[in-house]
Amino acid sequence: MDSAVSDPHNGSAEAGGPTNGTTRPPSTPEGIALAYGSLLLMALLPIFFGALRSVRCARGKNASDMPETITSRDAARFPIIASCTLLGLYLFFKVYFPNKSYTGSVLKTWKTQKSKKGKTAAIQNPPARDSHRAPLEIFSQEYINLLLSMYFFVLGILALSHTISPLMNKFFPANFPNRQYQLLFTQGSGENKEEIINYEFDTKDLVCLGLSSIVGVWYLLRKHWIANNLFGLAFSLNGVELLHLNNVSTGCILLGGLFIYDIFWVFGTNVMVTVAKSFEAPIKLVFPQDLLEKGLEADNFAMLGLGDIVIPGIFIALLLRFDISLKKNTHTYFYTSFAAYIFGLGLTIFIMHIFKHAQPALLYLVPACIGFPVLVALAKGEVTEMFSYEESNPKDPAAVTETREGTEATTSKGLEKKEK
Repeated sequence: MDSAVSDPHNGSAEAGGPTNGTTRPPSTPEGIALAYGSLLLMALLPIFFGALRSVRCARGKNASDMPETITSRDAARFPIIASCTLLGLYLFFKVYFPNKSYTGSVLKTWKTQKSKKGKTAAIQNPPARDSHRAPLEIFSQEYINLLLSMYFFVLGILALSHTISPLMNKFFPANFPNRQYQLLFTQGSGENKEEIINYEFDTKDLVCLGLSSIVGVWYLLRKHWIANNLFGLAFSLNGVELLHLNNVSTGCILLGGLFIYDIFWVFGTNVMVTVAKSFEAPIKLVFPQDLLEKGLEADNFAMLGLGDIVIPGIFIALLLRFDISLKKNTHTYFYTSFAAYIFGLGLTIFIMHIFKHAQPALLYLVPACIGFPVLVALAKGEVTEMFSYEESNPKDPAAVTETREGTEATTSKGLEKKEK
């Protein structure tokens, strides 16, 4: 999980562009301000709209839109799993890829011998290389990134289609021939039958899928930063919408664990930044700082990891649902945490610009997103209500049963009162 803000300007290697020893001209103050402002705006959009959609998602009955609930156990394990994944990617990119300098040395030796002995000359004594890397030459970085591109091509199309579907529905005429479809995949038979996939969609969703495929092909062929950002925004919005924390304590555990994770992997090592630069996938939002000079072909990028959006975003969305559960017609905790996110990310960008070094954004976001709402709860005397708020997992049969029983009990009590 990429979770660092990077400040690649003034020719630093953070830029993700060519690193052939040439130095880029310094970015202009206007270009830097535009890049930072755009990253901030792009981070806010999926959090705001994803939180609103998470409320409808929690109330929805469509099996294909059921949220995935994160428990305290999941939250405690997540930083460990993320660390193992990040370290594995780092080792894969840095250790197991073929040494490109070796290939260059072989070609240089071959050209030298060819000029002396003619076309049939062979390499008698090629440069030595580490023997433990030789069996893994088939796993070149280009092939791995190609596989990753295909994987995120499919995921990106599905995520973008799900994102634009509510918006596109407003543009379809009333007489549009819309048909319902269901993709059902089960395991077992009879009473032991278990649903693996149960996805409901219609003709409008297929149209959205076709439009998203155009963006997917654009990303696959060009890897353009705009296509990357469209996929990144879609991933972020879907994450905030469909990943639900079951309570505030779980959110604190998750954010606290990733707070330590982020600091260690950014400040303690170069692992996070290395993976972010090597991993050619829409797992980060980017914006060029030289856009004003080079237009859409600009290549000096500032970047923001999707983890810095989704992780605080699902906590902010939880506070919105908590606001609604209070039935006070106010969204105090949502707006407070949303303002705290703006403050935290703005502080991250400011510190990064001052020290000219990639920053672990969660170092600033976690204290802000947790501290501000808790202070408001203390001032309003609602700390107990905040930490006792609980959401059940809609995919858990036991939770569904409990919810139904509670609803039936409430309904029966209401009928008894009416009869009296």
